[in-house]
Amino acid sequence: MELHQVRLLARIFFFFIFLTTLQHSCSARILTTISKPDRHDYAASARWLVSQNIWGVLSTLSIDHEGAPFGNVVSFSDGLPEKGSGIPYFYLTTLDPTARNALKDQRASLAISESPIGTCKSDPMNPTCSKLTLTGKLLLLDEGSKEAEVAKKALFTKHPEMMDWPKDHDFRIFKLEITNIFLINWFGGAKPITVDEYLHAKSIKVISSL
Repeated sequence: MELHQVRLLARIFFFFIFLTTLQHSCSARILTTISKPDRHDYAASARWLVSQNIWGVLSTLSIDHEGAPFGNVVSFSDGLPEKGSGIPYFYLTTLDPTARNALKDQRASLAISESPIGTCKSDPMNPTCSKLTLTGKLLLLDEGSKEAEVAKKALFTKHPEMMDWPKDHDFRIFKLEITNIFLINWFGGAKPITVDEYLHAKSIKVISSL
């Protein structure tokens, strides 16, 4: 095979890899992009972080390790794109420690970062790269309730793969009932936000769609 043919094949190969990576990257994000709020609007900033993220670290108190904190990477959704409520919902299996811990002790927290969204170019610990911890109770929803149906639709919209997860793995729908909010989105320490301010934050603007 001549040199120019080898180079052509190499270019085709790397172009294929690029398209595959791009496809996976796009499918991993939610369908809308919402503009980042003014950093002085703390409640809107917190809601933005929740609406634009699709995973975080959910911590519970371990029943297997004498109540030690147990953090677990989980997917979540606070609602349909553009219609988030700010309340994180989870689709968890009781085969996993997180769900079992919550059924014994509801105390939990969800930590998320601006870094996965792609709008922060700094180290995740830099105060200009927003971070949020929601603390509260991880509650199991009644399977036939209206809220459970809303939550399932929200979860399956952002995480379509969930629909094909094994039915015999006892997946349940949980929500985090928020009691405390810890936000860092700039220098100067944690920003003051009440749960009421967070839940009733003004609408955040959609600027583009994929």
